[in-house]
Amino acid sequence: MSSPLLWSRGEPGSEWGSLDTTPHPDSPALQRLWRGFMTARSFVAAVLVMLQGVSVGINQAIHPTALIISILYLAAVLGAARYVRFRPPLRGFHGAWLASIGIDLATFTALQLVQLPGSINYTPLFALPVLMGAVLGTASVGLGTTAAVTLLLLGDAGWQWLDHSGDPSTRFLQAALTGTGLFVVALLAHQLALRLAREEAQALRSRSTAQLHAQVNDLVIETLSEGVLVIDAEGRVHSANPAADAILGRGLAAMALPFELDAHPAWHSLAVLAEETFSHRQPQSQEMPIAQAGGAPREVRVRTRLTPATDRRIDSLCVMFLQDLRELEARIRTEKLAAMGRMSAAVAHEIRNPLAAITQASALLGEDLVDPSHRQLTAMVQQNAQRLARIVDDVLDVSRARQQRSLPLGDLVALDATVRTLAEEWVRQTRRQGVLLALDAGGRDVRFEVEHLRRILVNLLDNAARYAGDRDGSIQVTTATGARGRATLQVWSDGMPLESAVQRHLFEPFFSSESRSSGLGLFICRELCERHGATIGYERRALSAAGPEGNEFFVVFASAETRLTQ
Repeated sequence: MSSPLLWSRGEPGSEWGSLDTTPHPDSPALQRLWRGFMTARSFVAAVLVMLQGVSVGINQAIHPTALIISILYLAAVLGAARYVRFRPPLRGFHGAWLASIGIDLATFTALQLVQLPGSINYTPLFALPVLMGAVLGTASVGLGTTAAVTLLLLGDAGWQWLDHSGDPSTRFLQAALTGTGLFVVALLAHQLALRLAREEAQALRSRSTAQLHAQVNDLVIETLSEGVLVIDAEGRVHSANPAADAILGRGLAAMALPFELDAHPAWHSLAVLAEETFSHRQPQSQEMPIAQAGGAPREVRVRTRLTPATDRRIDSLCVMFLQDLRELEARIRTEKLAAMGRMSAAVAHEIRNPLAAITQASALLGEDLVDPSHRQLTAMVQQNAQRLARIVDDVLDVSRARQQRSLPLGDLVALDATVRTLAEEWVRQTRRQGVLLALDAGGRDVRFEVEHLRRILVNLLDNAARYAGDRDGSIQVTTATGARGRATLQVWSDGMPLESAVQRHLFEPFFSSESRSSGLGLFICRELCERHGATIGYERRALSAAGPEGNEFFVVFASAETRLTQ
């Protein structure tokens, strides 16, 4: 952005040279003054023509040349107002100066010379070009124009002395006094113009700064995770950010501003808190449940602040901050569990050695056992020790930075058969009823470790069972062949829809809608899927056109022919 002011060097020897402030060429204030002077010149020219006509009408003696000069002046003024382009300030006696001030000086001088004794005195008209030069021009232009007018007045006095007999001292004294007055007017007008330029420059800078601050504030408010409402003393909402829409719901973003905060009964408690803030003139803080259009109420921490009233004519505004307590608790839990995660990585290293010893000891013990039941028990010990070892490896993989890992080309599993085995095993262990299997992947093989697939499927089934109903088909496990021939796995349940705040953080670590959950399940599922080139996602949909909607988690597997590297 260019500076609103340009500092000129001034003319050598000019008293104002070092202090001359010249406005920006696009200065709106001086552009308006230029148009005002053009209007004033047009008015003066029209009055001159009318005076000549009136003088003729009342049979007063006038010089015919005066009428011609007035008509030509009117035409020149209208042409200058239409075609002359003005870029402040006037820096010299050419161009715009000649088309405006120069024409005025020539016209008024000619009228003064051709006037008949006892007729109209045109001397007061010289104030117009003096004001134009002082206000719209530099110091040299203003003083030069005033000096030119003074010389013209003195020259007219001398002409009248030569042309008529009598005492010339009165005429010269009158011209000198008029010139002195015009210099005073020029000085004052130029100082006022400088002050106008400074104030306009300051206003432009302040406006630019205010606009920049407003843009920064809008950007900050838009990206805040906290909801923000701006409310007036009458309970009308004048501004709301996207986070407030996510927390309050009910189509707040689509409502035309301003609107009454009591527009929905669920927001009545917010309106009451804002009213208390204005009545007590003190910040308020309260935790309250906010009813949602769908799902359970949301616990929200509400804080209010009043803007300072710097002007008695402008009332304060109440700024209301909304914070979802569940997200706040999740962030606190994230910080705590992040430290625990670092500790668990160290513990996992220490668990490896005892697990290896248990595995080796059970293998040695199994060699000496004869009883089948005893051998079965040692086999169970070995199997579960190996599973714990794999879990330890997974925890370490998640805790450390992602490493390059190539999956062997032979790690192929039959999707339908493996999913059926794992799902039936889960049903037997949980004794969950109403689980339907619809496996139709066409016998496709996928590149996935069985134990990792088990962890993903068990995690998704556990989540589904937590919210699904008890009827048959409330949980459905399906496989299919999706786009580009890639196999897919879906776990669908008829639970309530997930809230938007929960959906945004589904696959983030340490986030859970339940306080007793660690929030690592879906995060580990995503990590395992990415490790095998698969993708995991969530959507709310119905399995059939006539069926109910439900929550579906889906896994899209990589092509079996692709070698995966991470």
